[in-house]
Amino acid sequence: MIDAVATDSSSTPSNEKPRRARRTRMTGAERRAQLLEVGRALFAAKGFEATSVEEIAAKAGVSKPVVYEHFGGKEGLYAVVVDREMSRLLDMVTSSLTAGHPRELLEQAAFALLDFIEEYTDGFRILVRDSPIPQSTGSFASLISDIATQVEDILGREFKSRGFDPKLAPLYAQALVGMVALTGQWWLDVRRPKKAEVAAHLVNLAWHGLDGLNQKPRLIGHRKS
Repeated sequence: MIDAVATDSSSTPSNEKPRRARRTRMTGAERRAQLLEVGRALFAAKGFEATSVEEIAAKAGVSKPVVYEHFGGKEGLYAVVVDREMSRLLDMVTSSLTAGHPRELLEQAAFALLDFIEEYTDGFRILVRDSPIPQSTGSFASLISDIATQVEDILGREFKSRGFDPKLAPLYAQALVGMVALTGQWWLDVRRPKKAEVAAHLVNLAWHGLDGLNQKPRLIGHRKS
């Protein structure tokens, strides 16, 4: 009886090793994409300095040399992550500007940034941190400047139609985009009020402020320079 059980339980010859379940091997492109997602999540949660190559490799289930092979190290991975998030946000803002009326354009721009914060929270957390990599492909400040350039053309046309100096459009574009971006950083954590209400209040301040602009504003304090 004992011999029968032993014979039944031995389904392979004694000189053959038990077969292990085969793991699907990732292609180079798939591995690179996986490392980008792992790095993105860690950089968003812990920041650049607190994230190590060892941790990235462990989360991805690979050895450290694999990370170096694809990105040259943590710095290279971080730079690619930042570049991707900047491109995504800029595309979302520029593609949203489709309306004809300036006020609706402001609404669209505000919604685009808030949509990005809501849908790509990790990406926004990475962007608003100061980049520790000098050779990084960009920073949040440079991204804001890129978005402001898009808004600048809109404001320039509006200024010209109202008899304002269109040369001041870049200044107002930076102010408007900066206002929305900083409000977005605050809303990132509190998430109240709701997105549409935040957008409405942002546009309320921006539009009614623009609507009541003086062509030549004056300072009322003692300081004049």
